[in-house]
Amino acid sequence: MNSEKTILKLQLPTDPNWVKNIVESNIEEILTDHAFCEQKAASNAITLIVQNPNLSDLVQQMALLVQEEMDHFKRVHDIILERGYTLGRERKDNYVNELMQFMVKGGSRQQNLVDRLLLSAMIEARSCERFKVMSENIQDKQLSDFYYELMVSEAGHYTMFITLARKYAGDIDVEKRWKDFLDYEAIVIQNYGKKESIHG
Repeated sequence: MNSEKTILKLQLPTDPNWVKNIVESNIEEILTDHAFCEQKAASNAITLIVQNPNLSDLVQQMALLVQEEMDHFKRVHDIILERGYTLGRERKDNYVNELMQFMVKGGSRQQNLVDRLLLSAMIEARSCERFKVMSENIQDKQLSDFYYELMVSEAGHYTMFITLARKYAGDIDVEKRWKDFLDYEAIVIQNYGKKESIHG
């Protein structure tokens, strides 16, 4: 995979010291947070189905995504159990909540769909970038291999959401809206990368 900045267009890379200083000493916390990230990704796909049952291509792709995200959830949970941990309580994802503030309020159904798809693409892009940093910098071989595999998976999800946004955009300028989202995310992410969570 080439530079995540080229592929994903993210403007601010994660400092690899996040892995060394925070992730490696808080594995249980990271795994719990990651498990809930996968569950929320599945919930998001279900919501897209519920809100857009007439868009058959979207419904088919989201149905597959729900299965994949819940498989990832179970795999993370399996690692948690293997290590003698238990799944902790769900954490609030402040990063995602901040991104949601950028979504169109009270727009047309089409605008709301495009924004939801772009929001989903953004979350997948940042998750992909974080997994890449983890896979390259964590000393734990099992987790390094696992996060490399998931990095590739998240890149595919990012591409899928961007493609769907373009497909259903109509006369909405998706490229401009995506650039605006990227600019906004670059501001938001400056406050993160300091906590024991995937987006924190």
